[in-house]
Amino acid sequence: MARPTSRYVCQVCAESFLRWEGQCRACGAWNTLVETLVREPAHARPAAAGSAAAAAPTPLRGLAEPELVRRTTGIGELDRVLGGGLVPGSLVLLGGEPGVGKSTLVLAAAAGIATAEVGPPAARPGNGATVLYASGEESAGQLRLRASRLGLTDGPAGDAILVLAETDVEHILERAMTVHPVVLVVDSIQTVSLDALDGPPGSVGQVRESALRLLQYAKGEGIPVVLVGHVTKDGGLAGPKTLEHLVDAVLTLEGERGGGMRLLRATKNRFGSTEEVGVFAMGEDGLREVADPARAFLAGDGPAAPGSAIAATLEGSRPLLVEVQALVAPAAYGMPRRTATGIDQNRLALLLAVLARRAGIALASHDVYASVAGGLAIEEPALDLPLALALASSLRDRPVLPVTVAAGEIGLLGELRPVSGLVRRLREAERLGFERAIVPAGPGGPGERMPDSIGRLQVVSCRTLREAVGLALASGTAQPVGS
Repeated sequence: MARPTSRYVCQVCAESFLRWEGQCRACGAWNTLVETLVREPAHARPAAAGSAAAAAPTPLRGLAEPELVRRTTGIGELDRVLGGGLVPGSLVLLGGEPGVGKSTLVLAAAAGIATAEVGPPAARPGNGATVLYASGEESAGQLRLRASRLGLTDGPAGDAILVLAETDVEHILERAMTVHPVVLVVDSIQTVSLDALDGPPGSVGQVRESALRLLQYAKGEGIPVVLVGHVTKDGGLAGPKTLEHLVDAVLTLEGERGGGMRLLRATKNRFGSTEEVGVFAMGEDGLREVADPARAFLAGDGPAAPGSAIAATLEGSRPLLVEVQALVAPAAYGMPRRTATGIDQNRLALLLAVLARRAGIALASHDVYASVAGGLAIEEPALDLPLALALASSLRDRPVLPVTVAAGEIGLLGELRPVSGLVRRLREAERLGFERAIVPAGPGGPGERMPDSIGRLQVVSCRTLREAVGLALASGTAQPVGS
């Protein structure tokens, strides 16, 4: 059988060349040539028997709804983000920066799938399902060390997970066709390659063609395939950004290497919501699910310090209470600094302008540092009000009243606007022991009526930012926070 040929195709004008060049001679674009396999045109292939009937159009009413029987991973937070588990025939990409815990999470998920009962054991090893784990980054010995640390070698997963240390995609698919696993894991997509392409593993052409072969296997056999991929700091072309249009779901594992918290988000999901978030804690024995995520990002009991405010945020259907911290100091020289961690830099600049113009809190000559505690990245507008209160608290050196939570969007005119799901956020705050909530006046969202209190939580409604700042800041010294 002849070896498939490849060409270098420009991603801008689609012109092809025999060799790689830095600049496309057709359109003049730089670094746009990607090695691509030359496939036989569709019109040159003989038509299969019955293909005309298979391609006949079907009325929308007559389309059959496929039955999606999801396979749970045994990890509640992961299943939540996936929408209930892995869908047969789906291609899932788990991305994240190196060292964040992707391999640890996917190995634990493989163990959960492998140890789940799937009917009679038949000829499969152990009493559960068989998972084929193709490792291109780690050797079999290194993978065993990781599994030992997670406590998986002595349990049922030790027999039910089949490890294949291989980097050739064709060999991986040959073994998969022989083993017939319930799930195929490829760790990672940057380390596997096809012999038909001359580019090194991790190049754009190799990553894309390898993922395409795995996609054909997943759809043809009805087997879920999980790919692990690295994302560089700038989202380089060789990273999972290249694969987003091919895969069915894109999961991103976030978190600071030095921190213990990890967040799992879905940026694309054809079989579920993209608004859910999973919360994990990294420990010596791997990733552990956080039992109460709403409390995980709150600081412990102690004196209320100036520059700190509690925000009631909403991640998908899950309310989370997080601590927003701000530090305002006179600028030593030159242009004042504006530094934000976990907060949109442009949103911070807008709030500083609104505070100066509408609330009489001028910060033009001060350095401003703002962050969300716990390594979270929050983008929703409900963070506006607690961030503004933290900035005002730091400038005036007066803490926000204890056991107080805030949520609300701030407009350019200094008015406070309601946010969605406000009642749900406040119910969670009341459960965690907060006694006072500063929120925008008006309804709590579409179809919601804002009550005066929720349990022991008193709801204080404000119409303007100036009014909210006056009600939130304590007049005396710092007081202990009780929750």
